[in-house]
Amino acid sequence: MRAGKNSSARILAAAAMVLALAGCGFQLRGAAALPFETIYLPDASRGVALELKRNILNGTNARVLDDAKQAQVALQFVSETRLKDILTLTGTGRVGEFRLGYRVTYRVSDRQGREFVPLTTLLLNRDVTYSDTAILAKQEEEEILYRDMQSDAVRQIVRRLSSAQAPR
Repeated sequence: MRAGKNSSARILAAAAMVLALAGCGFQLRGAAALPFETIYLPDASRGVALELKRNILNGTNARVLDDAKQAQVALQFVSETRLKDILTLTGTGRVGEFRLGYRVTYRVSDRQGREFVPLTTLLLNRDVTYSDTAILAKQEEEEILYRDMQSDAVRQIVRRLSSAQAPR
């Protein structure tokens, strides 16, 4: 008898949580609706351009074309830079922390050269501790953080593209 009451209470609690989530407007993020059907990404075989291409193909309504003249818009990466600055030093003068940075600058224009998205710079930072005793591990951590910042930048670019207005 007790097991039946316990499972009924769990089902009732789960149903209440589902109703609360539905009532607050929560929904999973679906495919981003971009205000164009085709986009040209130059040199989309590596780095941020490749990751952006994959995101557009798998998470939006747009197609990536290999010919700029056939695409409605073209995205141009002006620069992509990794930065590394010393943040703190220990009492013995050794590095204690680094600030890693990832900066990407891009613009999007239509076939007539009108700006769809003006020149935009994204700058992402991560702070990381450093230890002379774990050099290889810290190098791997840096690479992971740079890849994470690149992925963040790509998500921000896709969101910016989805909110862009066609040039007039």
